[in-house]
Amino acid sequence: MTRLRDRFPTGGGLNDEDWAGRHRLLTLLLAVFMVFLTLVGLWQGGESVDALLITDAIVLPCLVAARLLHGRRPRSVAVSFGAAVSCAGFVALCDGLTEAHFTFFIAVAALALYRDWVPFGGFLVATVLHHAGFGTVQYDHVFGHSQAELHPLLWAVLHGAAVLAAAAFQLVAWRFNEIEEKRAQENLDESQAQLSVAFDETPVAMVMFAPDGRILRTNSAYREWLRLPDELPAGFSVHDLPLRAVEEGLPRVTRLLTETREPVTVTRQYHRTDDDSLIWVQNHATGLYGPDGELRLIFVHCLDVTEVRDHEAELKYQVRHDSLTGLLSRQAFEHDLAELLDGSADPVSVIYLDVDRFKSINDGSGHSTGDDVLRALAGRLSTVVPEGALVARLGGDEFIVALRGSAGAGLRVGNGILAALVEPLLATVPVSVSVGVTTACGPVPAEDVVLAADTAMYAAKRAGGNRIQVYSDELRVPVQQKIAAESRLRVALAGDMRDTLPVWFQPVVDTATGKIAGAEALVRMRTPGGEILSPFHFVGAAEETGLIVPLGEHVLRTAVEHLLQWSDRLGYVSVNVSPRQLAEPDFVPMVASVLAGLPGFDPSRLVLEITETALLSSAVDVGERLNALKELGVRIALDDFGTGYSSLTWLKSLPADIVKLDRSFVAGLAEDARKASIIEGVLWLARSLGMSTIAEGVEEKADWEALRAAGCPAVQGYFFSRPLPAPEFETLLLNSLERSTFEGVHLDETMGTAVAG
Repeated sequence: MTRLRDRFPTGGGLNDEDWAGRHRLLTLLLAVFMVFLTLVGLWQGGESVDALLITDAIVLPCLVAARLLHGRRPRSVAVSFGAAVSCAGFVALCDGLTEAHFTFFIAVAALALYRDWVPFGGFLVATVLHHAGFGTVQYDHVFGHSQAELHPLLWAVLHGAAVLAAAAFQLVAWRFNEIEEKRAQENLDESQAQLSVAFDETPVAMVMFAPDGRILRTNSAYREWLRLPDELPAGFSVHDLPLRAVEEGLPRVTRLLTETREPVTVTRQYHRTDDDSLIWVQNHATGLYGPDGELRLIFVHCLDVTEVRDHEAELKYQVRHDSLTGLLSRQAFEHDLAELLDGSADPVSVIYLDVDRFKSINDGSGHSTGDDVLRALAGRLSTVVPEGALVARLGGDEFIVALRGSAGAGLRVGNGILAALVEPLLATVPVSVSVGVTTACGPVPAEDVVLAADTAMYAAKRAGGNRIQVYSDELRVPVQQKIAAESRLRVALAGDMRDTLPVWFQPVVDTATGKIAGAEALVRMRTPGGEILSPFHFVGAAEETGLIVPLGEHVLRTAVEHLLQWSDRLGYVSVNVSPRQLAEPDFVPMVASVLAGLPGFDPSRLVLEITETALLSSAVDVGERLNALKELGVRIALDDFGTGYSSLTWLKSLPADIVKLDRSFVAGLAEDARKASIIEGVLWLARSLGMSTIAEGVEEKADWEALRAAGCPAVQGYFFSRPLPAPEFETLLLNSLERSTFEGVHLDETMGTAVAG
């Protein structure tokens, strides 16, 4: 019985809206059928009117009951009973016509729409009773043929069975629909369960709301994020959330979805009213649209990207600002200056500052003190420059300011900066700056404006510092010359240096023999046009750019190579060493490498000349470097001796082998007794310290004779020879060897004349 029962439909399953729609349809059909019966009965007249009145008298109350009764079942039973009476009445009006019985089959199918056993079964019962009862008593009004008179029960069974068969197929269809609906509901329940898990348990904040802003559903992550209760009050909307957009007037997500009909992603900053904080939220919104294209639901998941935005802002700040001072960085300044120049019709003044003798602050007080000075200077600048001005640290101890205004405004601000630094930045560290000012107007390249201010600043620094200089075109000439010199030097170093940077030699003459004892190696530059340039045109640029290091190594290696070629004719060669070379940690290893590649070579034949300038400006321990060189076996010469304020101190403390008297002591020696006394004193001091002496810059015969008379061991100068290319110097060297020992002035004059010529 249970299995049999399970094969039948259970009935019900319609929601109120669907049932009400079907009931209205069946009630309307019953009313239409009653009107149709009334018209047929009136048209037939006679006895049909009596049947019509009976039928209408029963069906009309059924229609009223179907409209006014409460509950589904009483109203559906009224329609079912009215349908059975209507069908019976129509058969009676048709005198039992077989085709009139079709109405019962139509009614069975129609009443199955209720999906309720009571009205459906009641109609079947009423149909069977009508056919069995009235078919037996009034067979002529039910079946309408003679066979029914003979076998009324048989025809009642046949008609009833036909109706039941039609009802059975309706039940099968009904059951199949229930099975399919059950399966669809199970699938829907599973999908909803999956959605609930995905929606409610995800750690991402999610919300569903209606187009009018009413919140329909939230997940736990959303409620926890916004500190909302688990159960929201009825009518709770987005306007009740503790979030307020910082930028008013932005289009709402609803409007964006309506306009695009595509998923929308917007990132906005909100003010949280519950804790008064500012947050950034990335909203991903998707709209759900109905068949009519109307927006019905908005699904949004929210990502709090405050940390990401703060990190991006911090990175942007770091890119645009100097980490030490907090001022603008070089890149940010140049960008903002370009915008200022492009977007302003007014002149723009640029002020370039450089701290005077900042290296001395770092070396004397330490780098931490230097950093304190830079931070204090940045703070002082921020108080002096007008509001809205660009203030940046370009790097090192260089600062720059840009502001709208004429050259006069820039000059006033520059003077204000100098005045502000009269009061020390730090109690124990006096600080002054060199200031350059320039003015530009219109879309001028920012780098050109900065370069002009930089040029003016360097002019102020060369003038002694702690002053201001306004840019003029004349100031650019030395800068252009320096750039051109650097460019020529780089080209020369990249080419065949034997040709582009030839090494020339100037002889050093032994005063006792009159022969060439050694030579000083001096570099020259050959331009692509064949012009020979002296070191004056490129050594300064080499020092500033660091190119002096590869240049000095080239000169050293070339000089040693020529010394080896002239090994039996030349005693030694001397090479100048710049302050930048001496400060390089790889300098001593480089010299050691050159000597290591010359097996059997006497290192004392190589003399390295160090100027007093190198000794004073070098940041390294000069004595330690020179001792390391001495350990290699080379000799050290103290060049330009006497030009520094501490010459005697260096002479006593450094491991020098040779003292080279500066040309300022030699020129006019024969006529100046004071110079003669100084030279005699230096010669005596050098001999007492075991050093040799060379007098530089000998250009007059009288000076040569005075030096020889004073006992100076060696001399060099134009009186004997200018610096010569290697082939010409080799010829001069051969001529010197072919002469006998020089005695007397005439032979020396001959030598000097021949060499000079």
